[in-house]
Amino acid sequence: MTAELVRSPAPASGSGDRSRIVVAGKGGVGKTTLAALLARTLARRGQTVLAVDADAQMNLAWALGMPPFEATAIVPLSDNADYVEEKTGARPGSGWGMLLRLNPEAEDAVERFSVRAPDNVRLLVMGSLHQAASGCLCPENTLLAGAMAAIALRPGELILMDTQAGIEHFGRALARGFGQALVVTDPSFNGVSVALRTARLAADLGIPMVHLVVNRVRGPIDIERVEDYLNRADAGTRPAFASRHLLPEDERVRAAEPAVDGLLDGTVSPFGAAVADLADSLARIAGRVR
Repeated sequence: MTAELVRSPAPASGSGDRSRIVVAGKGGVGKTTLAALLARTLARRGQTVLAVDADAQMNLAWALGMPPFEATAIVPLSDNADYVEEKTGARPGSGWGMLLRLNPEAEDAVERFSVRAPDNVRLLVMGSLHQAASGCLCPENTLLAGAMAAIALRPGELILMDTQAGIEHFGRALARGFGQALVVTDPSFNGVSVALRTARLAADLGIPMVHLVVNRVRGPIDIERVEDYLNRADAGTRPAFASRHLLPEDERVRAAEPAVDGLLDGTVSPFGAAVADLADSLARIAGRVR
């Protein structure tokens, strides 16, 4: 089984920074495991990698293989009340009627709050919102959007952002300015349906390269099933994926949980090999091959 299912003849156009990659999709399809393994694989190849955890579950530290006492000690950016107030002019939970800086200067967020993970990956945990809505002007939302905009200005890095289940992060526009989106699904109808909606929103947000990643593929039947689900989608609204990739079902992934260390021990695994191929493809598109 190869890592790639189909590649489009030409990438979509757009102005997003292709060294910034967002990982999205339905809950439970393996987004966090994929983000962690990609981050460490790219870092081992000499890339400078910043992993951003924008998932409310905040499990990326564990998946990256940080020691439990370090992972549990991380205070997410949205919970740093003093920092939120410093940058936005309002404390979390301060309610309506406050004066709020809509474009906070949060360029120091990575330096002040990121932590070191294995293989020299830097990790920034964004945290969750108490008022999760597309129009929310709460201080936490404003700060997180400002921090992501500031990260875009940092040269020479690959940024991987793991997002929460579903499509709400696109409503908050945290992925605005990203140049690549990995839309992850399993071979189920529900997974592919969410993937199609997510891909359309990513394209609407101006992300030029939207890749479909089908995880836990057990064989040709799963491939045919996914193709059938994709073909059922309305032709007028079906997104044009820049590429499509297969990640095979691999018992070593389950055995390695919660961390990806067991997939990086030098033993070749089908899943690890497919993710390595995907990492190469993303790095080439980002122009970060060394």
